Amino acid sequence: MPGTHSKVRPVVVREADCALEQWDDVSRGTVRWRTLFSGDRTPTRALTCGVAELPPPRAGEPSGLHSHEPAELYYILEGAGVLTIDGVDHPVSAGSAAFIPGNAVHGLRNTGTTPLRLLYTFAVDSFDQVEYRFPTPSEG
Repeated sequence: MPGTHSKVRPVVVREADCALEQWDDVSRGTVRWRTLFSGDRTPTRALTCGVAELPPPRAGEPSGLHSHEPAELYYILEGAGVLTIDGVDHPVSAGSAAFIPGNAVHGLRNTGTTPLRLLYTFAVDSFDQVEYRFPTPSEG
């Protein structure tokens, strides 16, 4: 019905216009991302999503294993890698999609020679509601 969504308006963004963020450290690994929709950045709610990029692997690169309360979706846009979810490896490449349950320990490794790019989505109002937990070396 017209007007039933009057408080929520359509929003269109361009990836290139979103701020580039990154992690590059011993526990999180190397990943760059642009958050496309997040209630603290866009006039949206209920979903947070963005595009992440993992560079080709480097010797000694950490696994990036982590967990968080909300479930997450990955859709691989480019490249190839291995997605580990609760200790099980899943090969992924462009066109692969994955549902990662809340609190599952997971990490994505690039196994190719080009960047691995993916769309990620959480069913939360904003990215700051996702609290990342990285296992200690003895846990991971």
